[in-house]
Amino acid sequence: MAARISTWRAAALREMGLGPIWLKRGSHEQEPFVPEATAPTQPAAEPPPAKARNQARSLIPSAPGPAPAAMAVSPAAASVVAHSVAVPERKHARQPSPPQQFLQPDDGERLARIETLDWAALEDDIRACRACSLCERRKQAVPGVGDRQARWMFVGEGPGAEEDQRGEPFVGQAGRLLDNMLAALGLDRTQDVYIANAVKCRPPHNRTPERVELAACLPYLDRQIALVKPRLLVALGRPAAQALLDRELAISAARGKRFERQGIPVVVTYHPAYLLRNPQDKAKAWEDLCFARRMMAGEA
Repeated sequence: MAARISTWRAAALREMGLGPIWLKRGSHEQEPFVPEATAPTQPAAEPPPAKARNQARSLIPSAPGPAPAAMAVSPAAASVVAHSVAVPERKHARQPSPPQQFLQPDDGERLARIETLDWAALEDDIRACRACSLCERRKQAVPGVGDRQARWMFVGEGPGAEEDQRGEPFVGQAGRLLDNMLAALGLDRTQDVYIANAVKCRPPHNRTPERVELAACLPYLDRQIALVKPRLLVALGRPAAQALLDRELAISAARGKRFERQGIPVVVTYHPAYLLRNPQDKAKAWEDLCFARRMMAGEA
């Protein structure tokens, strides 16, 4: 039995791109991890300003006479040119970030009601929630999955397309990598592990959840934590860490440090979807998991 568990764990480590656990850090003998699918493609870049100017020039009526360099442009035509060039810039302008106050969950009747819900009522409430605009495009909300009396609780960012279809967190390619990460620790999602997300509905195009969306879902996450009573929280990615710690932070600066949320230790590491796009950071994620295991054992 012990040999079978060891083999299973070694296979999981190899899938994470870490190879045998006895290799020294920096060894070049371990087999690199090759994702089964390529990372999502980035959106197409905006057309360069030169193209916009060429499109604008096509709006100026042509007329015989001097060469274009010496052609006089009427005030009306100049206005058309200026407008056509400026429109793309205004269309893609980003709104300034809100002041540094971060997450403030609503504190009225809704918050008081959620704090009293049992598991069945909580999941029903999540599926019926319309507290933010994410509900408008979801196929279904995704409450959470796993052992409801777990010592380990993993918190991700939000559902993806496959999670939105199936109603369960981490079931796509990132979920398979998370399962390998759990297996490397001798864990699985059905025993001693509970998995939830900071937001329960899929953000459009898998974009990062906005602060108002994180705040709207925070009472649900708080209630899940209160019901599970985990001994350790593991934040997978920056939005999850910000929701749990109520502050702005960078993963690179938060790794390897002990945080707390209402007396429960919190460890911060990379989201599995990020690791699929950046496999060179899988070794760092493994260091974070080892740190979490030491913390669980009272050694960190």
